[in-house]
Amino acid sequence: MRHSTAMALLHAGVDISVIALWLGHESTETTQIYLHADMAIKERALTRTAPSGSTPGRYTAPDTLLAFLQAL
Repeated sequence: MRHSTAMALLHAGVDISVIALWLGHESTETTQIYLHADMAIKERALTRTAPSGSTPGRYTAPDTLLAFLQAL
């Protein structure tokens, strides 16, 4: 199974333990690199855990924070 197939399975909701077995990994920790690198899965998880009433989306730092960080 190629990396792109494993990613497609993750996006389809297949459990990582099943993908680990298909890839021949002894543990799911080896398969975690697929999750670590996939921003779409991370964003979907963050959307599901957002507090109710909040606006979903990426954080944008205020200009004052950016100016402070640039001055470091």
